[in-house]
Amino acid sequence: MKKPENINAEGLEFSELNAIIRDKGDCVIENACGQRFIAAGMSYRDIKIHGTPGNALGAYLNGGTIEVFGNAQDAVGDTMNAGSIVIHGSIGDAAGYAMRGGEIYVKTDAGYRAGIHMKAYKDKVPVMVIGGRTGSFLGEYQAGGVIIVLGLTESERPIVGNFPCTGMHGGKLYLRSDCRDILFPKQVTAKSATKEDLEDIAKYVKKYCKLYHADYDALMSGDFTVVTPDSKNPYKQMYVQN
Repeated sequence: MKKPENINAEGLEFSELNAIIRDKGDCVIENACGQRFIAAGMSYRDIKIHGTPGNALGAYLNGGTIEVFGNAQDAVGDTMNAGSIVIHGSIGDAAGYAMRGGEIYVKTDAGYRAGIHMKAYKDKVPVMVIGGRTGSFLGEYQAGGVIIVLGLTESERPIVGNFPCTGMHGGKLYLRSDCRDILFPKQVTAKSATKEDLEDIAKYVKKYCKLYHADYDALMSGDFTVVTPDSKNPYKQMYVQN
């Protein structure tokens, strides 16, 4: 097996860095500092990143793996189709925007609008697992896929910010919380997760625990709330008179 190439990203513009990645294939990137579009549109490569990649990491990802040993900025996995992105830290806003396949794992927190416009089609079921807490508008306009938020970071604020699931019309959202302090829109149903619900997400939580050395049994023993849409057309009442 060919050894991954080492790339020193210090001082490189994002276009220069991405040209090198396309040429090298599997690689380890050192000293990343805000370069955008790293591995955008990539297929079937393994990229490890030390430092902080910029916006749109793994945008349109079509296979392979990206692992970041640190934080990442906004729009991680924008419109990704397949593959895996693993972040050993926190991420900015709009992670998984229009994501339609693959998996994103985040060790700690996410910003606003994680999972916005996430969708699924046939065997393509995108999954995002966030270990900490998220900002407002989580799962906004979600049309498919699975979002799991574990709430592991210590904070006095709720597991999710304001207006979660606004416009949600597909998919499922799992929150490791009883959610008594969360106000959901009328178009969704939030209820305690059943044994069957937890079985559906077990493999993703196990993978999170393996990646970040967390205690699976302790995690799954907590309260979980599952949120699903009541209607496939949450805006009908805005345009149709009774």
